[in-house]
Amino acid sequence: MEETELCFPQLNTSCRKLKRPHSHTVLIYIVLSSIALLTATLNLLVIISISHFRQLHTPSNILLLSLAVSDFFVGLLMFSQVMLIEGCWYLSDLICVLYYVSNVIASSAAIGTMVLISVDRYVAICYPLHYSTKVTPKKARICVSLCWIFSLIFVGMLLRDNLRQPGRYNSCAGECVVAANFIEQVADLILTFVIPITVIIVLYVRVFVVALSQARAMRSHIAAVSLQCPGKAAVRKSELKAATTLGVVVVAFLLCLCPYFCVTLTADDTLFNTSSAAIVICLFYFNSCLNPIIYAFFYPWCRKSFKLILTLQILKPGSCNANGNEASHGTFAKWLVDLRVDHSNLPEDEPVTITKAEIQQ
Repeated sequence: MEETELCFPQLNTSCRKLKRPHSHTVLIYIVLSSIALLTATLNLLVIISISHFRQLHTPSNILLLSLAVSDFFVGLLMFSQVMLIEGCWYLSDLICVLYYVSNVIASSAAIGTMVLISVDRYVAICYPLHYSTKVTPKKARICVSLCWIFSLIFVGMLLRDNLRQPGRYNSCAGECVVAANFIEQVADLILTFVIPITVIIVLYVRVFVVALSQARAMRSHIAAVSLQCPGKAAVRKSELKAATTLGVVVVAFLLCLCPYFCVTLTADDTLFNTSSAAIVICLFYFNSCLNPIIYAFFYPWCRKSFKLILTLQILKPGSCNANGNEASHGTFAKWLVDLRVDHSNLPEDEPVTITKAEIQQ
């Protein structure tokens, strides 16, 4: 690929711009900008939904909230990635380092949250009778906080030399490079890829086996269980559905991130040209955009809460409480009842208080 133009023509030490066909450059701009905008918007909707509606304040959704926050920041940071399409960084060296630090923190927190989601589904499916005592909103918040704190500390240690002296690894003006030594790279690969991916796969294989056996048992006894204890049957089915949905999230996560980490693992730049590298990066970022789409497809509560937000219904008094007075709020309260009925993350031992008449409305 021919390189001709300089990032800073007035400087002899300037980096050269990457010369691409104009159509390729425009396409990459459009794709990255679209993914960035969609990622930030959709994840912001998820953040508002889970934060606003009290009925959604469950352990599973707290984990989804953490994932949405990390994906939201990834979406915002993608706008800076767009500037690197031509191979030039026009901001300061400090901003460059902070960009990478923020990106790695968000990505590390997302990976840690994926592990927590796998643990949550493992306990919910394999130990359903103990789920409500073992997994509580308070414990979920503590785990999420520790996940973000660990990510912050880890990235601070990993990129400490870059933070002390921004731009120390730049070979020319207009370059944005951060680097770590071999030991730090190995530690990063093990802690942010090998161990998390191994834990996620092992737990979800176990969840899949148990969920499959429970699904077979449910089909054979669904009639009797529905007559004797309809609430319990619905909750058990919802847990299996939640495991399936979050399983899709995990699979999408693996498919989008594995190519990126495989490139990092091989550390062979000759295997990929700049176009291939752009595809791998786009795939890495696309995962953050994909998660809220998966929620909206599988979770009715997500679609309904999005509708309430986009139509500004959440601005009405009492909108955060799903137990609103239907006589006072009319159709809005009906939406809240639907939101509550459709919510699929209720713990096993939590009583179901929605009446049959509400469900049939």
